[in-house]
Amino acid sequence: MSALQPQTNGAVEAADDTLIDCKIEDLHYGKFKAVRDIALKIKKGTITAFIGPSGCGKSTALRCLNRMNDLVRGFHFRGHVIFRGQDIYKPSVDPVAVRRHIGMVFQQPNPFAMSIFRNVAFGLRLNRYKGSVGDKVEQALRQAVLWDEVKDKLHTSALALSGGQQQRLCIARAIATEPAVLLMDEPCSALDPVATHKIEELMKELKKKYTIAIVTHNLQQAKRVADMTAFLYVDTSGGGRTGYQVEYGPTDALFENPKEKYTREYLSGAFS
Repeated sequence: MSALQPQTNGAVEAADDTLIDCKIEDLHYGKFKAVRDIALKIKKGTITAFIGPSGCGKSTALRCLNRMNDLVRGFHFRGHVIFRGQDIYKPSVDPVAVRRHIGMVFQQPNPFAMSIFRNVAFGLRLNRYKGSVGDKVEQALRQAVLWDEVKDKLHTSALALSGGQQQRLCIARAIATEPAVLLMDEPCSALDPVATHKIEELMKELKKKYTIAIVTHNLQQAKRVADMTAFLYVDTSGGGRTGYQVEYGPTDALFENPKEKYTREYLSGAFS
């Protein structure tokens, strides 16, 4: 973990406030070029949304931010992801340590087949947390706005929770170890409108403490929750399908006055 501590002085960090500087020149799985030409900076305490049609590389770009793509056979890329002043892809950086600082919540709720309490405590025990695990579990569940719903059944199976509750449990599990960044890959796609609303309200609350990046197919969701939005599209000119960044900027400006033709067409519903 020490390898990922801030390398810039406090004055520089405060002046810029960039927590992640991501530049993907090109990204391959084996011979397949999945993504190219992505460049964005994510500022501390904000929510950034990745939007675009299916197959444009939104999730691939998101997973680059905490080296989850390392787990895919044949993955290699040119570029950098600078987090707190250091490139997380340097050979000296442990990807497991990266994921302690940059957590992730997946599209489908994936609670472990164990109790609610043990789910949230899992990362704490893995990282040999020295304080009160019980207090930390309660704190994480409160932050995930789930405590009042589960406080009397902490030792029952997490699999008995509803889909929306399971997703909030996964968020609690992710934030229990207090990462700096929380990545969320279509966190509401499997949820009903009521559960989706709860997750969106939770995201707005969590950004007071965490920096968040999400992938979403729901344009209205991006508009509701994101401070910044990146629009990705698909290049098929070479016979393949390679995602790339078309436009990135403040959400209000991108939705109300997009600069690029493809952005305007996508937001108008010309393609999906």
